Amino acid sequence: MISDGEATLSPAENDAAVAIRPADSRERILAVAYELFARRGVRDVGVNELIERSGVAKATFYRHFPSKDSLVLAFLELRDQLWTVDAIVGQAKVRATRPTEQLLAIFDVFGEWFLRDDFEACSFINILLEMGPAHPLGKASIDYLSRIRGHVQALAEQAGLDRPEDFARSWHILMKGSIVSASEGDTQAAKRAQQMAGWLIEHHTK
Repeated sequence: MISDGEATLSPAENDAAVAIRPADSRERILAVAYELFARRGVRDVGVNELIERSGVAKATFYRHFPSKDSLVLAFLELRDQLWTVDAIVGQAKVRATRPTEQLLAIFDVFGEWFLRDDFEACSFINILLEMGPAHPLGKASIDYLSRIRGHVQALAEQAGLDRPEDFARSWHILMKGSIVSASEGDTQAAKRAQQMAGWLIEHHTK
């Protein structure tokens, strides 16, 4: 069981701790789920493994997450905040000031991410492909992918680019394609995508 640097608690001790600090067990479960779902997808990770690695009782797990799907939905929400908003869009905006430069900086962030030992590709794509577009988790993944396009479209609008919605859809193809290529082992995928992204900006410049 995971102890997070503290002594490992028995299920009964965990439940006693929850009575004092109710958020701790939920955050621990979600942290474990984040690691496992991001790396292995949904079907390969069972509830029993999540419970064991979180160090909580089964009753505690189901009190916070009535079903495995509800935990996956919480994971997707957290993934959107940590990966899309903070790591990708947030870092791109830190690295550049002009909207077009921020758009291109997305691929600079990708380039560093692709070289990391813990590169795990895009969870929204992975879960969509794993579960299918008709499944509630697939539908949720589609919604989060749409949010990514929304960030891109907002930058395109700020840059005054022509047909920003069409631009965002084309740009998102470059983002998703580079992630897949990096998963295949192409360490230069971000640079290739960034070059094509420059052409796309030129094509949509009024």
